[in-house]
Amino acid sequence: MSSAKILDNIWYGRHPGVIALVPFAWVYRLLGAMRKIAYTSGLLSTYEADVPVVIVGNISSGGTGKTPLVIWLVEYFRSLGYTPGVVARGYRGRAKNWPQQVREDSDPAVVGDEPIVIARRAHCPVAVGLRRGDSVDALLRHAACDIIISDDGLQHYALERNYEIAVIDGVRRFGNGRCLPAGPLRDPVQRLRSVDFVVTNGIAGRGEFAMKYVATHIRQLGGDKQLEFEEFGPKEVHGVAGIGYPDRFFSMLRAKGFSVKQHSFRDHVRFKKSDLEFDDDLPIIMTEKDAVKCEHFGLSRCWYVPVTAELPEVFRRRLSTIFSEVEHG
Repeated sequence: MSSAKILDNIWYGRHPGVIALVPFAWVYRLLGAMRKIAYTSGLLSTYEADVPVVIVGNISSGGTGKTPLVIWLVEYFRSLGYTPGVVARGYRGRAKNWPQQVREDSDPAVVGDEPIVIARRAHCPVAVGLRRGDSVDALLRHAACDIIISDDGLQHYALERNYEIAVIDGVRRFGNGRCLPAGPLRDPVQRLRSVDFVVTNGIAGRGEFAMKYVATHIRQLGGDKQLEFEEFGPKEVHGVAGIGYPDRFFSMLRAKGFSVKQHSFRDHVRFKKSDLEFDDDLPIIMTEKDAVKCEHFGLSRCWYVPVTAELPEVFRRRLSTIFSEVEHG
């Protein structure tokens, strides 16, 4: 059994190995609390923007579905008359200088994969960097942004924020409820009491807003061909996912009528062409985040699934109320 599988069993199952990790979780939690106090007390300096900053983050490790929500928020705030910009960490990007502007044709090896998806889908200014304050400053100097959305960064207290939106996984929730490394949590569950919104990717609990993914078509990698799922002929496919929770993607494909040969990779993996060379001619279907890293392989049998976040009207109304108060406050 791989180390990743063992860790998954510890976090989301009843693996006895959790006992050995509990003391490290206490240390992690203590250091996190001390770090937060250092920023909130002014001991460590923070960056405060001249425009509203909305953090979209999570309290758990692994994918919860933040990026589609960020794209939804860009479109929503644009409908209110704002000019949004997005900042992100640019995880696993290897740029020599930060921050970096992200364009639709940027290299994912330099700026990371998710920021490119945002730039392509949201059509807004995007900047990535090790310090989000520097990225925000770069956007405000070089683009006419009047609201900033941070993709992740709930624990990045060096950036002052006006609003926080926490995204949780409606299936896995909080796992065993323990902090890293004994569990999946970056913050204790109590941290959710201080955020402005809790958005659940799936079935929402009390006080949460349900978000669901809508996938209506499939697109050929590196080409312009697009098909509705019903039009896609082969029903046996290779499913490829290098995301935080690959099973969510595979379940979606099965719900669309596919028989899926599953190929899970670690989150933000840097694909090699050989990773996609299977011993048959079946189509390969991957996530949009993975697709931006595989376009240059020139594999015509590769496809990807764009997903769109759908939020309830009550969430839209609540946002509208809050930002109406900002405009008139």
